[in-house]
Amino acid sequence: MNNLLISEPPLQVLPTLAVRVGLKEAIVLQQFHYWLQRSGNNRDGYKWIYNSYDEWHKQFPFFSKVTLRRTINSLEKQGYLISGNYNKAGFDKTKWYRIDYQRMSKACDQNDHTRCSNRSHAGDQNEQTNTNRLPETTTETNNNKRPNSKTEYGPDDPPYKVAVHLLTRIKQRQPDFKEPNLQKWANDIRLAHERDHRDYEKLDWLVDWSQDNSFWQANILSAGKLRKQYDTLIGQAERDRPTNVAPQTREDWFG
Repeated sequence: MNNLLISEPPLQVLPTLAVRVGLKEAIVLQQFHYWLQRSGNNRDGYKWIYNSYDEWHKQFPFFSKVTLRRTINSLEKQGYLISGNYNKAGFDKTKWYRIDYQRMSKACDQNDHTRCSNRSHAGDQNEQTNTNRLPETTTETNNNKRPNSKTEYGPDDPPYKVAVHLLTRIKQRQPDFKEPNLQKWANDIRLAHERDHRDYEKLDWLVDWSQDNSFWQANILSAGKLRKQYDTLIGQAERDRPTNVAPQTREDWFG
């Protein structure tokens, strides 16, 4: 039981913020701020971050997915979070978010304005320590987080899972397919995710789609090809997708 009593740096938020927006909202807002400070996605003069709800849930495992969705919607309704869509594919509905820091400053009482404003923008050492408790699985993870090594990826890592899925599908048609370097394949998948901003779920879905397509199954024979042809594959998959696909399935796919 002692392991549950501050045996690691605690997740903290300002009580003033929790009173202002709600405790769950404060936790989510603090983590969004953490990633916005590290985001390289600049659009219309602001930094943005994005993720599917499944990916966000990995960072807030103590919330149910329903609670997390409700909390994010609450922050949008209160005006502290602003959402947008800067996805390359028009059918991709993954939401992008930024914090309205002006709204944050105005929400502070006059006596607390300086302290709140500094907290919203400075990203000081204490703030980084507090927000760093949550798993860093956001799309904005630094590309240098993982070293390049042959033992870099384990069987539970998302890039490795997609790589194995692709190899499995290829071998279903070509049992004598030469065994590839799965570490390299996994690294290509990681690069597609971190540098090209492709969701692992979509990459995994495209493995099946490409291997079920008579043309692409002969061309997508490596993770590098899957990454290179991603835009073309997604475009054709969208054109060929039946119109009777259940809406909830599309939402689960595109976030």
